[in-house]
Amino acid sequence: MQEQTLDIATKDGAMETFVCYPERGGPYPAVFLLMDAPGIREELRDMARRLGTAGYYVLLPNLYYRAGRDTIYGPDVLQHGSAEHTRMRSVRTKMTIPPVMDDIAAMLAFVDGQAAAKRGPVGAHGYCMSGPYALAAAARYPDRVAAAASFYGTWLVNNEAEESPHRTLGKVKGELYIACAEHDELAPLPMVEELRGLFSAAGSPGEIELYPTVHHGFAFPQRWCYDKPAAERHWERLIALYRRRLG
Repeated sequence: MQEQTLDIATKDGAMETFVCYPERGGPYPAVFLLMDAPGIREELRDMARRLGTAGYYVLLPNLYYRAGRDTIYGPDVLQHGSAEHTRMRSVRTKMTIPPVMDDIAAMLAFVDGQAAAKRGPVGAHGYCMSGPYALAAAARYPDRVAAAASFYGTWLVNNEAEESPHRTLGKVKGELYIACAEHDELAPLPMVEELRGLFSAAGSPGEIELYPTVHHGFAFPQRWCYDKPAAERHWERLIALYRRRLG
């Protein structure tokens, strides 16, 4: 596996990004792994590596870069009331979809200049807060983002958010995959059903799948709610999606 951490130039500064891809062959289709709220950590880099071994050029950007390079948090970041959780939330609550779409544009420009990255369609998938970002990218860049997936994405129907996925489903040309956990206060079942109706009405290509019995965060190996069968299903669905749409 070839891997490095480098800066991608954006209109708002240098975005620190972990990049990995197989050491032989290529070029490889590019895919963007968009982080969850606790931010960049080894757990996510390992997930990027797993996807890289399947034959993809993977970018894992620190989407908190606008707040500085110290936006790496300790193990208690998920403990409500902890100093690290408070520090993370002060950055997370300022995140909106439009600037992240600018970051996607910067990543597209970057991969177009990399010999190991295959030119053409790309994929994007996001967890938690980044589920909406991945879906929004498919709508903002329909001629480039051929596959997008959201895993327990938060607030996928948000009337207050510009470019909320439910507003832009009709602009998507690529294939979407939306995985929701049965137990998720950030994407409650009524919201999932509302999104399912909007998805159908828009004629969006792809599917919404409910993962029964599991909780928000089920795909992360170090999370209390990790569910191995559901996590492996998530890998199966994701890689199959990328195989169909990217090769």
